[in-house]
Amino acid sequence: MAAAALIGGWPSPFVLRARVALNLKGVEYEFLQEKYGEKSELLLRSNPVYKKVPVLLHHDKPVCESMIIVEYVDAAWAKSGQAILPADPYERALHRFWAVYIDDKVRMPPSISDLLVPSMFGIAKAQTEEAKAESVEQAWAALKLLEEAFEKLSKGKAFFGGGTIGYVDIALGAYLGWAKVIEQMAGLKLFDEEKTPLLAVWAERFCAHEAVKEVMPETEKLMEFAKMRLGK
Repeated sequence: MAAAALIGGWPSPFVLRARVALNLKGVEYEFLQEKYGEKSELLLRSNPVYKKVPVLLHHDKPVCESMIIVEYVDAAWAKSGQAILPADPYERALHRFWAVYIDDKVRMPPSISDLLVPSMFGIAKAQTEEAKAESVEQAWAALKLLEEAFEKLSKGKAFFGGGTIGYVDIALGAYLGWAKVIEQMAGLKLFDEEKTPLLAVWAERFCAHEAVKEVMPETEKLMEFAKMRLGK
């Protein structure tokens, strides 16, 4: 019997965060998929405040919000797998800061919380070349700061978390599937080898990691979902 259950939907980057964290810790869990456009009784009962995914069920107790779930998984299975957050209090604070930045500058508006980030969503919805160019510049400005953060936090290693995937890696990496969709829709490169070379290499490493590659949604499948959502 699975040690935990995760209520979620395959297209959601927030659900992906929880799945990667559980995989890093080697936790066996049951994935309870919600149908798009519907909210199950289990979801409503487990998250009566926000009524949204993801929700982790552990010992029949619900844990809500993606990055809170990541921290919970790190603490609840502290002796399993690798640590997701640094042990040093200051380093831990820095990683939390950049995760908040990602959800502030990279996260999508609540009304489309299952789809795209604000700057990326602006790119996809831009009606003129000027509007598209402005959205692209906003996206690149946010990524440039994250490039600088990566250089400091990684300390010359492969991930924000150092030698292994950590808290900030999960926060940002969950958007990579949707970034590929936006790149195709808008005909541009977000994780550009010239503008953000460190992040470009990091993105490839993240997607190829054992804890990620089996749960990262396929680009074509996400594209179909995006067209359906944007059509509405």
